[in-house]
Amino acid sequence: MKMMKIGKSGIEASALGLGAWAIGGDSNWGPSDDAESIKTIHRARELGITLVDTAPAYGLGHSEEVVGKALKGRRDQYVLATKCGIRWDIDEGGLLMERDGVKIVRNASPARLAEEIEWSLKRLDTDYLDLYIVHWQATEDYPFPISETMGYLMDLKAQGKIRAIGASNLNREQFMEYVNNGQLDLIQEKYSMLDRGVEEKFFGLCKEHGVTFQAYSPLERGVLTGKYGPESTVNMGLAKSKIEWYQKDKLARIQDLKKKWQPLLEKYGCSMTELVLAWTMSQGTGDNVNVLGGARKIPQIEENVGGGNISVDASDLASMRKDVEAIS
Repeated sequence: MKMMKIGKSGIEASALGLGAWAIGGDSNWGPSDDAESIKTIHRARELGITLVDTAPAYGLGHSEEVVGKALKGRRDQYVLATKCGIRWDIDEGGLLMERDGVKIVRNASPARLAEEIEWSLKRLDTDYLDLYIVHWQATEDYPFPISETMGYLMDLKAQGKIRAIGASNLNREQFMEYVNNGQLDLIQEKYSMLDRGVEEKFFGLCKEHGVTFQAYSPLERGVLTGKYGPESTVNMGLAKSKIEWYQKDKLARIQDLKKKWQPLLEKYGCSMTELVLAWTMSQGTGDNVNVLGGARKIPQIEENVGGGNISVDASDLASMRKDVEAIS
C-alpha cells in the first residue's frame, strides 16, 4: 500500500483510507451490521490501510462508536480522523439539513467545539485524534469567523488532543482563512473522475501551501464500481439519491465506459473499482491526493485496497481522463 505524509503534520498514512460514513447506517445508507463493520476495519489494517475517517454526523454518533470499538486495543495501528462543527442537539447554527427526525446545524464556535471534542473522544474511546476536520463551513445566516475556530483548534493541538487540523466542503477564500490563522494540513472535498470541479479550485493551492487534498465519494457512491446498469435494482438511500449518475441514461454511459476500459482492466489485472481509485490517487501534483473509499463489508474493502496497489501508466491516466471528459 502506498503511504504518504499528511500536510506538514509529520503524520504518515495510507494513500487510500477507509471512509466510515456508511458504517453509521441511518437514512443515508440504510441498516448496517456493526459486527461486520468492525471486521471490515480490522481487515483494512491487515491489507495495509491505516487511515480511518469518521464523523459525529454519520449515524448521529453511531459510526464513531463502531469505529471506537474496532480500534480498542489497536489504537496505535491506525491514523484516526473525525470531524466537528455539525450538531443535531442544538438549534443554534446554520441549517444543514433535516434528517431522521432531527435538525442538523453547522456551528464551529469554540464553545461548541469544546463540547464536541469530548464527546467524540468518548465515543471513539481514545484520548487523542490524529486528524480533526471541520465538517461544513459556516452559512451566511449564521456566520462565524474561521479565525476563532482555527484558534481553538490550534489550542487543542497544543493540548495534545489532536495532531493535525483539516477542513471540508469549503471555498478558496475559506481555505486561505484557515491557512492564515494556523496550520492547515488537509482539506476533504467531494471529488471523482466524474466530478472534477475542485481541481482548478484547490490542487494548486494545496501544493503551494503544503496541504494534503483528500477526496471523498471517488466512486460516486457506487456508480463507478461499474456494477450497476440501467436495469439494475439499486437500494437508494439519501446518499445515493444525491448522485445524478444513478439516472438510467447515465448508468448506460458508465457501462459503455467499462466496456471501453476492458483492455485496461486486463492489462492491470484489476476491477473497475480498483482502476478508478488508482486513477483518483494519481491526480493532483506531487503525490498529494489522499482518497477515501467507503466500506462496511469485507469484500468491499478487499476490492478497494487494490486501488492503492496499482501503478497506472501516465498514458493510460491521460486516456482515461479524455474518456470521462467525453461523457461528463
